[in-house]
Amino acid sequence: MRWQQLFADLQAQFEAAEDAESRAEWASRARAEMGAVRLADRLGGSLGSRLTLTCRGAGRVSGVLTETGIDWLLLADEGGRDQLVSMAAVRAVAGLGRRSAAPEDGGSVRARLDLRRALRGLARDRAAVRVVLDDGTALTGTIDRVGADYVELAEHAADEPRRAGAVRGVQAIVIPAVAVVTSLSAGWD
Repeated sequence: MRWQQLFADLQAQFEAAEDAESRAEWASRARAEMGAVRLADRLGGSLGSRLTLTCRGAGRVSGVLTETGIDWLLLADEGGRDQLVSMAAVRAVAGLGRRSAAPEDGGSVRARLDLRRALRGLARDRAAVRVVLDDGTALTGTIDRVGADYVELAEHAADEPRRAGAVRGVQAIVIPAVAVVTSLSAGWD
């Protein structure tokens, strides 16, 4: 009887040690997997969620996350205006859910839709926008053209269409300085 208890006790200790080792290995593997998740992937898991971003230069930007790109996010604010946010300007995110999106394949078309291409879409639409730079400078006007590393903004009043007489000047802005571009009308359909 004593031998059986001894063997049962040893077996229980062995199983407990094996269990503890398995839990530690699982936790270590989970930490390693989480260490490979990028913020863009975490954000992709929150499509449709209301987020508050803290952005360099622009401060807090809130809205429902409607789209993500390789280096940008699109939020719809409570007024129905779209806010194109450069990932490089994002400093903190509040409102993330528990899920993450699967990492994007580097060769997919979606991965090539960078901030520059999103800005080109705005130039094509001729929409009046407010551009906030990473130093807090806010400019209002219409994006005329987008180069390899810059965007040209024809500055004019938000409530006026882009006409030669309304343009106060044209600014060439380096794309890395762009923090947030907000539509001045609802939706960029």
